[in-house]
Amino acid sequence: FSDWDDIPPSSALEVISEEEAVQIIAEPLLPIQSSTLRDYVDHSETLAKLVHLGVDLSQVEKRQKAGQLLLTLDFEKDVKKILLFLKDVGVEDNQLGPFLTKNPYILGEDLEALETRVAYLKSKKFGKSEIAQMVSRAPYLLLFSVERLDNRLGFFKNELGLSVKKTKDLVIRLPRLLTGKIEPVKENLQVCQIELGFQRNEIQQIVCKTPKILTASKKRLKQTFDYLHNIMGIPHHMLTHFPQVFNSKLLRIRERHMFLAFLGRAQYDPAQPSYISLDQLVSLPDEVFCTEIAKASMQDFENFLKTL
Repeated sequence: FSDWDDIPPSSALEVISEEEAVQIIAEPLLPIQSSTLRDYVDHSETLAKLVHLGVDLSQVEKRQKAGQLLLTLDFEKDVKKILLFLKDVGVEDNQLGPFLTKNPYILGEDLEALETRVAYLKSKKFGKSEIAQMVSRAPYLLLFSVERLDNRLGFFKNELGLSVKKTKDLVIRLPRLLTGKIEPVKENLQVCQIELGFQRNEIQQIVCKTPKILTASKKRLKQTFDYLHNIMGIPHHMLTHFPQVFNSKLLRIRERHMFLAFLGRAQYDPAQPSYISLDQLVSLPDEVFCTEIAKASMQDFENFLKTL
């Protein structure tokens, strides 16, 4: 009757031998009120397996109600099918942990709803690798309904007057445009048009080259534009040609421009022989900028910065 060996005594008062006591394996009790998911790992197969996958529970528990959700899920029944789905979508094995750390809520989603959203993206001619890239870079993407995704794509297409292809390219490059708030995007478009004075077709070009402008800080956009346009005298059409300059730190632009001005080399007119492009101004490393553009040494540049 070896099956009976692990049965604890029927009464708490019943005397048992030491050997019998050792054989009684009590189920560990769940911590009554724990502030950290770590305390539950020993008692939850689901949490243990998620940790094994690389999920960072200390990050998950900062997300509202995410901890409670994970504690209610059964790995075999609830979690496994979502993991297989994510792998099928193209999330790499080594990315599953980081992905679920950012978006644990997907584990509580209905599989059919998730599949419908992917099918919608495919119907809009997004390729498999493009969908994989978008989902990996915007982990919340698949939590949104088909209606929402459709409205978003429609918004960018109409608001910017883009072709279907350019709209697709835009959200492939910056998929969080589909998941983030729309108000800041509308405000940035207004800032570009009304306050910075760009034409609609210029805004189209700027956004297609540098989608991040749509989510950039308005204050930073205005300050950078003000310096480039009003102090350095860069016209709108040149800023349209190289909008990546708006991604640069204003301090870097200012330091380099002032150094060039000090050397008498601040020439941004393409018609002039000593013309310096915005690309050369901002994207080259300091050493290359000094030797090739400023025709000076790093020491000269460092000495000059000390005088500012």
